[in-house]
Amino acid sequence: MDFQSQKLYSPKYNKKRLNQEQGRLLERSFSANKKLEPELKLQLANQLGVPPRQVAIWYQNKRARWKTQSLELDYNTLQVKLENALSEKRRLEKDVKYLQEELRKAQETMFAMNNNQRANHHHHQQQQDQPLNYFVSCNSTGSSEEGGSSSFHEDHEVLQIDELYACLIGGDRSTWS
Repeated sequence: MDFQSQKLYSPKYNKKRLNQEQGRLLERSFSANKKLEPELKLQLANQLGVPPRQVAIWYQNKRARWKTQSLELDYNTLQVKLENALSEKRRLEKDVKYLQEELRKAQETMFAMNNNQRANHHHHQQQQDQPLNYFVSCNSTGSSEEGGSSSFHEDHEVLQIDELYACLIGGDRSTWS
């Protein structure tokens, strides 16, 4: 046999497959320590009856698989979080649109109310600025020739707004308070 063949078949280089018990011991060890310290490597090799290099290679392979699984798990976790965040974003965008529409409606309502209030205030201000100069008497019997219920009268009786309104709608002045 040549040197290469001797190397491959010699017991020193012949890698033995680990049995289930040896695999479980290495798994427990890996669960406790992800990194293989030299002392632990020698201790495990002695317990298992395998070369320290085989323990080191097992740890190296296990750590690579563990990192890949961890990355996949992290990726899946992040994927779920992303989907939840996107769903929440869509819900919030929908809420924002709804609230913007409600705000627009409220602003329109406030604008209309302010315009009405300004118009009423302007009208009221004009009434306050100009004293009531109308001298009207209310005659429910309809003394005017046209048959109307109110007419201007020579004694210039001054009526208040509510009296004027009642007069115009045909109310009896004797019932006013």
